[in-house]
Amino acid sequence: MPDASAHPGEPHYITRSGWLRAAVLGANDGVVSVSSLIVGVAAANPDPSAVIIAGVAGLSAGAMSMAAGEYVSVSSQSDTERADIARETQALQDFPDEELAELAAIYQDKGLSEETALVVAKELTAHDALGAHVRDELGLSDVHTANPLQAAFTSGVTFSVAAAIPLLAAFLAPAGSIIPVVLVVTVFTLAALGAMGAKAGAAPILRATIRVVVWGVFAMAVTAGVGWLFGVSV
Repeated sequence: MPDASAHPGEPHYITRSGWLRAAVLGANDGVVSVSSLIVGVAAANPDPSAVIIAGVAGLSAGAMSMAAGEYVSVSSQSDTERADIARETQALQDFPDEELAELAAIYQDKGLSEETALVVAKELTAHDALGAHVRDELGLSDVHTANPLQAAFTSGVTFSVAAAIPLLAAFLAPAGSIIPVVLVVTVFTLAALGAMGAKAGAAPILRATIRVVVWGVFAMAVTAGVGWLFGVSV
Protein backbone atom coordinates (compact mmCIF):
# COMPACT_ATOMS: atom_id res chain seq x y z
CA MET A 1 0.00 0.00 0.00
CA PRO A 2 1.57 3.35 -1.02
CA ASP A 3 2.17 6.01 1.60
CA ALA A 4 -0.79 8.31 2.05
CA SER A 5 0.14 11.89 1.27
CA ALA A 6 -1.49 15.20 2.05
CA HIS A 7 0.56 16.84 -0.69
CA PRO A 8 3.05 15.47 -3.24
CA GLY A 9 6.34 14.74 -1.54
CA GLU A 10 4.88 15.05 1.98
CA PRO A 11 3.99 11.53 3.25
CA HIS A 12 2.04 11.00 6.44
CA TYR A 13 4.39 9.42 8.96
CA ILE A 14 1.56 7.47 10.63
CA THR A 15 1.99 4.90 7.85
CA ARG A 16 5.27 3.92 9.52
CA SER A 17 3.78 3.40 12.97
CA GLY A 18 3.63 -0.41 12.83
CA TRP A 19 7.24 -1.21 12.00
CA LEU A 20 8.63 1.91 13.65
CA ARG A 21 7.14 0.99 17.04
CA ALA A 22 8.62 -2.50 16.82
CA ALA A 23 12.00 -1.15 15.65
CA VAL A 24 12.27 1.44 18.43
CA LEU A 25 11.18 -1.08 21.05
CA GLY A 26 13.58 -3.76 19.83
CA ALA A 27 16.61 -1.48 19.47
CA ASN A 28 16.09 0.30 22.77
CA ASP A 29 15.49 -2.96 24.64
CA GLY A 30 18.54 -4.52 23.00
CA VAL A 31 21.03 -1.85 23.98
CA VAL A 32 19.55 -1.24 27.45
CA SER A 33 19.08 -4.86 28.52
CA VAL A 34 22.44 -6.14 27.28
CA SER A 35 24.29 -3.08 28.58
CA SER A 36 22.58 -3.45 31.94
CA LEU A 37 23.45 -7.14 32.02
CA ILE A 38 27.09 -6.47 31.15
CA VAL A 39 27.41 -3.68 33.73
CA GLY A 40 25.71 -5.76 36.40
CA VAL A 41 27.88 -8.80 35.78
CA ALA A 42 31.06 -6.71 35.58
CA ALA A 43 30.17 -5.05 38.88
CA ALA A 44 29.85 -8.46 40.53
CA ASN A 45 32.58 -10.28 38.63
CA PRO A 46 35.01 -8.23 36.50
CA ASP A 47 36.40 -11.30 34.71
CA PRO A 48 36.13 -10.36 30.98
CA SER A 49 35.22 -13.89 29.90
CA ALA A 50 32.27 -14.00 32.31
CA VAL A 51 31.10 -10.61 31.08
CA ILE A 52 31.29 -11.58 27.40
CA ILE A 53 29.52 -14.90 27.96
CA ALA A 54 26.75 -13.12 29.83
CA GLY A 55 26.47 -10.54 27.05
CA VAL A 56 26.24 -13.14 24.28
CA ALA A 57 23.65 -15.09 26.24
CA GLY A 58 21.66 -11.92 26.84
CA LEU A 59 21.76 -10.99 23.15
CA SER A 60 20.68 -14.44 21.99
CA ALA A 61 17.92 -14.91 24.53
CA GLY A 62 16.73 -11.34 24.24
CA ALA A 63 16.44 -11.38 20.46
CA MET A 64 14.42 -14.60 20.51
CA SER A 65 12.27 -13.32 23.37
CA MET A 66 11.57 -10.02 21.61
CA ALA A 67 10.65 -11.69 18.34
CA ALA A 68 8.46 -14.30 19.99
CA GLY A 69 6.84 -11.77 22.29
CA GLU A 70 6.05 -9.38 19.46
CA TYR A 71 4.64 -12.17 17.33
CA VAL A 72 2.40 -13.49 20.09
CA SER A 73 1.14 -10.09 21.24
CA VAL A 74 0.52 -8.72 17.76
CA SER A 75 -1.10 -12.02 16.73
CA SER A 76 -3.50 -11.64 19.64
CA GLN A 77 -4.35 -8.16 18.42
CA SER A 78 -4.84 -9.49 14.90
CA ASP A 79 -7.14 -12.25 16.19
CA THR A 80 -9.25 -9.67 17.98
CA GLU A 81 -9.49 -7.53 14.86
CA ARG A 82 -10.56 -10.49 12.73
CA ALA A 83 -13.17 -11.52 15.31
CA ASP A 84 -14.64 -8.01 15.35
CA ILE A 85 -14.75 -7.90 11.56
CA ALA A 86 -16.50 -11.29 11.49
CA ARG A 87 -19.11 -10.08 13.97
CA GLU A 88 -19.64 -6.92 11.94
CA THR A 89 -20.07 -8.97 8.76
CA GLN A 90 -22.74 -11.08 10.43
CA ALA A 91 -24.50 -8.03 11.87
CA LEU A 92 -24.69 -6.44 8.41
CA GLN A 93 -26.40 -9.57 7.12
CA ASP A 94 -28.81 -9.95 10.04
CA PHE A 95 -29.60 -6.32 10.91
CA PRO A 96 -28.88 -4.09 7.89
CA ASP A 97 -31.27 -1.30 8.95
CA GLU A 98 -29.88 -1.13 12.49
CA GLU A 99 -26.31 -1.07 11.15
CA LEU A 100 -27.20 1.74 8.74
CA ALA A 101 -28.67 3.77 11.60
CA GLU A 102 -25.59 3.07 13.69
CA LEU A 103 -23.30 4.30 10.92
CA ALA A 104 -25.40 7.44 10.43
CA ALA A 105 -25.22 8.13 14.18
CA ILE A 106 -21.42 7.87 14.04
CA TYR A 107 -21.26 10.52 11.32
CA GLN A 108 -23.73 12.69 13.18
CA ASP A 109 -21.53 12.52 16.28
CA LYS A 110 -18.64 13.71 14.12
CA GLY A 111 -20.52 16.90 13.26
CA LEU A 112 -22.77 16.16 10.29
CA SER A 113 -26.43 17.05 10.36
CA GLU A 114 -28.89 14.19 10.75
CA GLU A 115 -29.95 14.38 7.10
CA THR A 116 -26.40 14.58 5.74
CA ALA A 117 -25.19 11.80 8.04
CA LEU A 118 -27.95 9.50 6.74
CA VAL A 119 -27.11 10.31 3.12
CA VAL A 120 -23.41 9.64 3.70
CA ALA A 121 -24.16 6.39 5.53
CA LYS A 122 -26.42 5.19 2.70
CA GLU A 123 -23.89 6.01 -0.01
CA LEU A 124 -20.98 4.40 1.83
CA THR A 125 -23.10 1.35 2.62
CA ALA A 126 -23.98 1.00 -1.05
CA HIS A 127 -20.32 1.32 -2.00
CA ASP A 128 -18.74 -0.88 0.70
CA ALA A 129 -20.81 -1.48 3.81
CA LEU A 130 -18.26 -3.64 5.64
CA GLY A 131 -15.40 -1.29 4.82
CA ALA A 132 -17.32 1.68 6.18
CA HIS A 133 -18.11 -0.07 9.46
CA VAL A 134 -14.60 -1.46 9.87
CA ARG A 135 -13.12 1.97 9.32
CA ASP A 136 -15.59 4.24 11.15
CA GLU A 137 -17.13 1.96 13.78
CA LEU A 138 -14.18 -0.28 14.67
CA GLY A 139 -11.48 2.29 13.89
CA LEU A 140 -9.41 -0.10 11.80
CA SER A 141 -7.51 0.66 8.60
CA ASP A 142 -4.71 -0.74 6.46
CA VAL A 143 -2.27 1.57 8.27
CA HIS A 144 -3.11 0.23 11.73
CA THR A 145 -3.80 -3.42 10.90
CA ALA A 146 -1.69 -5.73 13.03
CA ASN A 147 1.16 -7.52 11.19
CA PRO A 148 2.71 -10.17 13.49
CA LEU A 149 5.52 -11.28 11.19
CA GLN A 150 6.62 -7.73 10.45
CA ALA A 151 6.65 -6.83 14.14
CA ALA A 152 8.52 -10.00 15.14
CA PHE A 153 11.18 -9.68 12.44
CA THR A 154 11.71 -5.96 13.04
CA SER A 155 12.03 -6.34 16.81
CA GLY A 156 14.33 -9.35 16.61
CA VAL A 157 16.69 -7.77 14.09
CA THR A 158 16.86 -4.34 15.73
CA PHE A 159 17.36 -5.93 19.16
CA SER A 160 20.30 -7.98 17.87
CA VAL A 161 21.96 -5.06 16.08
CA ALA A 162 21.59 -2.68 19.01
CA ALA A 163 22.63 -5.28 21.61
CA ALA A 164 25.79 -6.05 19.63
CA ILE A 165 27.08 -2.52 20.22
CA PRO A 166 27.63 -2.70 24.01
CA LEU A 167 28.76 -6.31 23.64
CA LEU A 168 31.44 -5.25 21.15
CA ALA A 169 32.43 -2.38 23.43
CA ALA A 170 32.86 -4.81 26.34
CA PHE A 171 34.91 -7.16 24.16
CA LEU A 172 37.28 -4.39 23.03
CA ALA A 173 37.53 -2.59 26.38
CA PRO A 174 40.58 -3.07 28.64
CA ALA A 175 39.94 -5.61 31.40
CA GLY A 176 39.61 -3.03 34.15
CA SER A 177 37.57 -0.53 32.17
CA ILE A 178 34.60 -2.55 30.94
CA ILE A 179 31.98 -0.67 32.96
CA PRO A 180 32.97 2.91 32.03
CA VAL A 181 33.53 2.01 28.37
CA VAL A 182 30.17 0.24 28.08
CA LEU A 183 28.42 3.10 29.86
CA VAL A 184 29.85 5.75 27.54
CA VAL A 185 29.17 3.72 24.41
CA THR A 186 25.65 2.94 25.57
CA VAL A 187 24.78 6.57 26.29
CA PHE A 188 25.93 7.62 22.83
CA THR A 189 24.04 4.68 21.29
CA LEU A 190 20.85 5.56 23.16
CA ALA A 191 21.13 9.17 22.03
CA ALA A 192 21.57 8.05 18.43
CA LEU A 193 18.61 5.66 18.68
CA GLY A 194 16.39 8.37 20.15
CA ALA A 195 17.35 10.81 17.41
CA MET A 196 16.89 8.25 14.62
CA GLY A 197 13.51 7.11 15.94
CA ALA A 198 12.32 10.70 16.21
CA LYS A 199 13.61 11.50 12.73
CA ALA A 200 11.85 8.48 11.22
CA GLY A 201 8.58 9.46 12.86
CA ALA A 202 8.97 13.23 12.35
CA ALA A 203 8.84 13.77 16.13
CA PRO A 204 10.82 16.34 18.20
CA ILE A 205 14.37 15.00 18.23
CA LEU A 206 15.63 16.53 21.49
CA ARG A 207 12.70 15.33 23.59
CA ALA A 208 12.89 11.78 22.20
CA THR A 209 16.66 11.64 22.68
CA ILE A 210 16.51 12.80 26.29
CA ARG A 211 13.70 10.35 27.08
CA VAL A 212 15.60 7.37 25.69
CA VAL A 213 18.91 8.31 27.35
CA VAL A 214 17.43 9.04 30.79
CA TRP A 215 15.47 5.80 31.06
CA GLY A 216 18.30 3.76 29.63
CA VAL A 217 20.83 5.15 32.09
CA PHE A 218 18.37 4.61 34.94
CA ALA A 219 18.00 0.93 34.00
CA MET A 220 21.75 0.43 33.88
CA ALA A 221 22.25 2.21 37.20
CA VAL A 222 19.73 -0.03 38.94
CA THR A 223 21.30 -3.18 37.49
CA ALA A 224 24.82 -2.09 38.38
CA GLY A 225 23.64 -1.28 41.88
CA VAL A 226 22.33 -4.81 42.30
CA GLY A 227 25.69 -6.20 41.20
CA TRP A 228 27.65 -4.03 43.57
CA LEU A 229 25.35 -4.63 46.54
CA PHE A 230 25.08 -8.39 46.30
CA GLY A 231 28.18 -9.32 44.34
CA VAL A 232 26.22 -11.69 42.12
CA SER A 233 25.55 -11.92 38.41
CA VAL A 234 22.15 -10.56 37.37
